[in-house]
Amino acid sequence: MVASRYPNHPQPLWNLPGGRQRAGELFGETLVREFREETGLEIERGPLLYVSESYDRATETHFLNVTFAVRSAGEPMAATDAHVVGFEWVRREDVPDRLVVAAVREPLAAYLRGEATRYFGFADAGITIEFADPS
Repeated sequence: MVASRYPNHPQPLWNLPGGRQRAGELFGETLVREFREETGLEIERGPLLYVSESYDRATETHFLNVTFAVRSAGEPMAATDAHVVGFEWVRREDVPDRLVVAAVREPLAAYLRGEATRYFGFADAGITIEFADPS
């Protein structure tokens, strides 16, 4: 998991590695690039696990999370992404406790419990993320 700092949150927020898709980039390409930028790990993309979406009404921002299984060897080394302030391997049973955002925590916790749900929708994200960079 990675800890990311955002201007409107005093404490870093923990999440799975990931981020915003670039123009012309496919989800699988975004996944590989974001893992490299946030952890220094080279990964192999596995199957699609689930899709979740949420909406931040304060900023009128729609978030779409496409979550894949991944394989990698080695240890996280260094983040080149400026908002990442930490990363670490987290035991499965501890993952939900790290995630304060329900729109991220609930789908991942359901997957880790073995539930077969593949889509999660949250009409209200319950959080506003202010990005330091505009894109």
